[in-house]
Amino acid sequence: MTRIAWILSLSLLLGVGHSSEATAQQITGTPGSPSATTTIRGNQIPAPEPKFGGVIKETLQGSKTWWPPRIVPPKGAPNILLIMTDDQGYGVSGTFGGVIPTPALDRIAKAGLRYTQFNSTALCSPTRAALITGRNHHSGGFGVITELSTGFPGYDSIIGPDNATIGTILKGNGYATSWFGKNHNTPDFQYSVAGPFDQWPSGMGFDYFYGFMGGETEQWTPYLFQNNRQVFPWVGKPGYNLITDMADEAISYMNGLNAAAPDTPFFVYYVPGGTHSPHQPNRSGSTSSRASSTWAGTSCASRFSPTRNAWG
Repeated sequence: MTRIAWILSLSLLLGVGHSSEATAQQITGTPGSPSATTTIRGNQIPAPEPKFGGVIKETLQGSKTWWPPRIVPPKGAPNILLIMTDDQGYGVSGTFGGVIPTPALDRIAKAGLRYTQFNSTALCSPTRAALITGRNHHSGGFGVITELSTGFPGYDSIIGPDNATIGTILKGNGYATSWFGKNHNTPDFQYSVAGPFDQWPSGMGFDYFYGFMGGETEQWTPYLFQNNRQVFPWVGKPGYNLITDMADEAISYMNGLNAAAPDTPFFVYYVPGGTHSPHQPNRSGSTSSRASSTWAGTSCASRFSPTRNAWG
């Protein structure tokens, strides 16, 4: 059973999207140049292709080049970090009055808002499908976990094109999107490096994926993928632990985005599986949940500013 222990609300982002300032098109650069950007209203994803704005003659003389503007989010759009923990309710983390101290998450929560109600489906894949699509889990094909899927509507574990994920929506609005950790929303009969990949994170609106497939995995030798390629980062590393590796990978990814495109906001879906069986804390004594919490504090608290982020 999956619980949401700490979750952001997209109300800040949606509030920006519905303001008169945001709905007004914002264009930067010289129209028709490769560096030109534009915002969109977001009522259609993907946005309609703009008409060619140049001139084509029989020869180069008199012709005029034109590039379509790159779609970007409205100015001031927040970075979004969504953390979903596994098999963990509100009574666990100290951030929500639980028994386990989570000071790093406390620092993050103080930068935004905390919510005290989330309706799960009492199952893993269905709850996750409902979360990332914003729709009833049956509408997204996940009436049950993917391992128990059937060939009937609502239970085939296939998120159809009529159920856009939050990754698809934000990517279509110019966000850099990524998914780190557990993926229990790809049909188990499509766990293959040969594809098809339309039901993998890369086919569901996420530019980058680093995580494991299925309901659970070994923390020492995980069933791990980078985008659509299986990887084995533990080879030659006796002290390897997936939670620590995943945190390092997420930090590296965000640092790279910040260096290459500091004005581009990102959506990071961070989904550790350390609180789901098998429970395998680091040999040093630090539990996987503490490792995840430490990452969240050291990375997010220093990386983000409250004016640029939506928290929950």
